[in-house]
Amino acid sequence: MICATDLHKRFGSLQVLGGVSLSVAPGEVIAVIGPSGSGKSTLLRCLNHLEHIDRGTIQIGGDTLAQSHGGAAAHYAPPREARRICQRMGMVFQHFNLFPHLTVLENLIEAPLTVKGLKREQVVPVAEGLLRKVGLIDKRDNYPARLSGGQKQRVAIARALAMQPDIMLFDEPTSALDPELTGEVLRTMRELAQERMTMLVVTHEMAFAREVAHRVIFMADAQIVEDRPARDFFADPHHPRARAFLEHML
Repeated sequence: MICATDLHKRFGSLQVLGGVSLSVAPGEVIAVIGPSGSGKSTLLRCLNHLEHIDRGTIQIGGDTLAQSHGGAAAHYAPPREARRICQRMGMVFQHFNLFPHLTVLENLIEAPLTVKGLKREQVVPVAEGLLRKVGLIDKRDNYPARLSGGQKQRVAIARALAMQPDIMLFDEPTSALDPELTGEVLRTMRELAQERMTMLVVTHEMAFAREVAHRVIFMADAQIVEDRPARDFFADPHHPRARAFLEHML
């Protein structure tokens, strides 16, 4: 579903991705962990075209979003094609990013109406089904200001799913939540994993990474330094940085 090769990204003099390569198979759940500033969130933003890579190749579902030849700068697909490719991915951010002036239901149907050009009678039943899925159908007519943080994040997940993506990207989806609200969001993500949704999850929730992820990618200093099955990684991390990180987190 995702094949990224030799991704490089700088912000000025700061290198945030230094030759990162990874692949994600259909139905696979991958947890991306590591210290702050290691490039985890930037990796997701580059995969979803929210940031441009300097060089490297990104393929989504066999379609090329960006590519380099011989170390040259990355060349992107034409805008219309890039939008089509990126619609295969849904992204959930740390801070919800719901539209405050729209109800919960309106937040879910906005993108299918405006981006996909679907009709309201097509998208409302789908949106209501997703709200039932995340346990929030009773909040369909509420505005985001009347929701808890956990409820807002579950709405954000449902909103991403409303575009019917093949892949879900999560950028630290629980880090802005109080601990008692984290569980309800993780339950929703576990259910998606059980349904074999392809997921790439940047997270500090080690229990989720250990129990739900098929693989763990550990990043440090703008590089992937370990990429192993979750059970093996947590039992015996090989890299000293990974061992030190787990000793601090567990």
